[in-house]
Amino acid sequence: MIPRNCKRLAEVDFPIALVSRHAARENSIRHGHPKSLHLWWARRPLASSRSILLALLLPDPCDRLCPTDFKEQARVLLPSIVGSVGPEDRDLQAKLLKFIGEFANWEVSANSTWLSVARRLITSVYPEEPPVVVDPFAGGGSIPLEALRLGCEAFASDINPVACIILKAMLDEIPRHGAELSEELRRIGLHLKSELGGELAEYYPSDSDDTQTIAYLWARTVKCEAPNCGAEIPLVRSFWLCRTKNRKQALRYEVLRPSKGLPFVRFEVFEPAADSEVPPAAVVGAKATCLCCKAVLAPLRVRAQLVAQKGGAETLFDEAGKRMGGALLLAIVSIKAGHDGRRYRVAQQNDYLPITRAQQRVRKIVEQWKEGQNNGPFPIPNEPINAIRPSPNARGLSAVTRYGIQTFGDLFSARQKLSLLELARALKKQLEASKLCLPVLLEGRLVDFLVSVARWKAGAECPVQALARQALPMVWDFTEVNPWTEATGSLVGQAARMADSIESCSSVTAVGQVEIADAAESPLPSQTAAVWFTDPPYYDAIPYADLSDFFFVWLHRVLPHNPLLRDPFDSNNVLTPKLRECVWNQAYQVSGRPKDGKFFELTIQKCFEEGRRVLREDGISSVVFAHQTTEGWEALLGGLIRAGWTVTGSWPIATEMATRVRARDTASLATSVHLICRPRPTDAPIGDWAEVLRELPNRVGDWMERLQGEGIRGADLVFACIGPALEIFSRYSRVEEADGREVDLAEYLEKVWEVVGRAALGQVLGTAEAQARNGRAGALEEDARLTALFLWTLRSTAVEMEAIDTEDEETDDDEDEDTGNSKKAAKGLSLQFDIVRRFAQPLGIHLDEWKARIIDVDKGIVRLLPVTERATQLFGEAGADAMAAAIENDPRKAAQLELFAAPEVDAPKIKARGRKKTATAAPTTYIGQVTTLDRVHAAILLQRQGRTNALRSLLAAEAERGPDFSRLANALSALYPQAIEERRLLDAMLLAMPRR
Repeated sequence: MIPRNCKRLAEVDFPIALVSRHAARENSIRHGHPKSLHLWWARRPLASSRSILLALLLPDPCDRLCPTDFKEQARVLLPSIVGSVGPEDRDLQAKLLKFIGEFANWEVSANSTWLSVARRLITSVYPEEPPVVVDPFAGGGSIPLEALRLGCEAFASDINPVACIILKAMLDEIPRHGAELSEELRRIGLHLKSELGGELAEYYPSDSDDTQTIAYLWARTVKCEAPNCGAEIPLVRSFWLCRTKNRKQALRYEVLRPSKGLPFVRFEVFEPAADSEVPPAAVVGAKATCLCCKAVLAPLRVRAQLVAQKGGAETLFDEAGKRMGGALLLAIVSIKAGHDGRRYRVAQQNDYLPITRAQQRVRKIVEQWKEGQNNGPFPIPNEPINAIRPSPNARGLSAVTRYGIQTFGDLFSARQKLSLLELARALKKQLEASKLCLPVLLEGRLVDFLVSVARWKAGAECPVQALARQALPMVWDFTEVNPWTEATGSLVGQAARMADSIESCSSVTAVGQVEIADAAESPLPSQTAAVWFTDPPYYDAIPYADLSDFFFVWLHRVLPHNPLLRDPFDSNNVLTPKLRECVWNQAYQVSGRPKDGKFFELTIQKCFEEGRRVLREDGISSVVFAHQTTEGWEALLGGLIRAGWTVTGSWPIATEMATRVRARDTASLATSVHLICRPRPTDAPIGDWAEVLRELPNRVGDWMERLQGEGIRGADLVFACIGPALEIFSRYSRVEEADGREVDLAEYLEKVWEVVGRAALGQVLGTAEAQARNGRAGALEEDARLTALFLWTLRSTAVEMEAIDTEDEETDDDEDEDTGNSKKAAKGLSLQFDIVRRFAQPLGIHLDEWKARIIDVDKGIVRLLPVTERATQLFGEAGADAMAAAIENDPRKAAQLELFAAPEVDAPKIKARGRKKTATAAPTTYIGQVTTLDRVHAAILLQRQGRTNALRSLLAAEAERGPDFSRLANALSALYPQAIEERRLLDAMLLAMPRR
């Protein structure tokens, strides 16, 4: 047994770069990975979970309390994996860290030799019984699965029923039944395809015996409200059908104007010779353009018409069965025996006949249920969708409710409802016989594709799951898969993906314990866990319960009496638990108060207090933080420290894919910081504020140097520095100033941001800038420091990535269809306002004064203005060409500051997210106050215009003025992202700089 005060490897050192590389690469694995069992949000990579867990369980050989038996066993076991071990304890430590780092590799996770070594090392430390690993926010199950893999006992709980069903399948049923469960699932998939595919064949007809329809492409429709038009507008976001490297297919249309009746369009499939031949989108950001008269229908009217249609996923027919409105079938996708690729054809009137039949059958099913009275829940999910955006930082489900989709049943067309109802019925029959939970997840996987908000991905010729973005977006043109084929999105395809996932867990044979439980009220007795390792909810970023309702309403219809598929705290709640869920979700109230940031902080504190109670005296903990906002960090850290924990280690691991949607053009974090914690002693001393501040710069500086050597950059580096800083602050029961005033965490974190900011400025601009405050002599101006800090924070953490198969995980669409938000909407690099503010304030940088000059602030996002947007500021209305001409006529003017004077700019109003008051700065006038950054930007614009002579004169004048221009230009060149135009222009400009 490890002595109580013996340090673990996770408290001393960790192979950050190696584990990061394996964790990031693991995210590219789509087939044959446990995460393919069922969708869960923000699931931690197995690689980082496995390596951190090993580092938590194993002692540091260099610690004087490290058991001798462990060191002897390690010297015997490790050579078979990592080579011979040197005689010193430091040599053994290095080999253990190498083993931990390499074991993160997905390819060796099931290797019997590696597993044997890991398990025997753990047994040498815990000889009497396996250590218990507890995860109270188990979610997708990465942490407890790796605990079982390493031979530990695992207790996994979650408050969410969908998560608990996933956990039950992954940690109990799969280890218990092994590979035979994989074969059973494949058999069930094929059996149900045969049974239901035959029963429902009339609803999914094919064109001929050698073709098979695999998908239907639909568009919601509205009516043009322009005078003398009234045509139907198909809300088509993209007319592309196939857009692969070797093949292109698209839709085009012809406007027909009959002598009687309204104009309409007729579609045809064609092969475009150029992209420009494909018609532009008929709807952008809820603004629809009539294809017949080109009139624009405002978003408000589009919304009103779709509300009247309950979202518009259903087709409307007259009494004769002729389509009269609603969803429009654009094209049929099929495959032909003996031919590669998809085939596309436009829809005909007889393609609607199966839809009318499906509507009739669904109505009959509902009538039969009503006649039978209390025969289970209503067959079609009639549970309401949360119509309130959970928080300012989460999108959730509210987008669809604005268009009349009020219940979960409204998300599905009649044929989709019919298929899901019949699958639920058949699965229920199967599960009553087998007593298993796992097959119910087939329903959840199919629901994600068989819904009216699933897209067609032309670049891969396949459907994309609805909830790929941690939200349920409004989709104008949608895909309806044929679930009774073997193509992407089909039942057999989903069963195969799940079966592959089961096989990937074959090395795990120990069974874990799963319970639905509130992390703030653990069912475990005190001092149970050797390791308390968890990834808590992300403050306000992901509304887990609201999102999981999308699956829950269908899973509950398959297993209505399963104890895991219920709200254990409220028997009247027909959906997943919301009130106790530890997230900021303003849609709900607890004791008359909204679930805001304060609720989250108090609740997470209770959870951490429970963790402290459950952990053994000799135990250790790790808490994963991957928050995008400083408020989220502070709420979690505040709860952690007040609950009586002290931070003893901190390891940022690159766990996110750089290609994910939210990473584009912003400083979305690529790393998850794993804080290593111990219960703080009850007799912990009181800290002296002055002493803490003296220790802080050295600790942060050393840590920044270490992390940069590991490839950690930008915002990831900033947040990773909070951990080491907390090691200082959290070791004390409280920190006081000399007069006895207690210093709270928020005040300390302000100092942390200041220290990190000054260290960053010192690295990129020099010592003077790091020390600069209130115009101190020898430093560049505020705008240069702000720009440098902005670009430094934006730098991304470099991780090795593999090619990514995006079949059903992430989408590469540029636009949120409901809002029209696009990465192309506004040029420039962006950061969250709060991150910029945290840096700026302690460094004496006044953001108000630079709004509309070098930054723009909108909806909590700060955008660094591209240099091209500053042309009028720098050169006036005449522009760069006029300025260049003036310099070329008289080169002496290059040194005259007034030439670059910009007009007076009124002060902006800056409103931070979550703040009620709007502050107005004093008027910003900068005539005659031209900065070094202004002159660098002016030179970039001259370079962009190709005005070589004027640029040379300007550069010569700057060389005479002093070194600041060259110093700043070189610093910015190193900071700008490689693909940014400013970087290319700066590099070209620097080549023309005079050499001294």
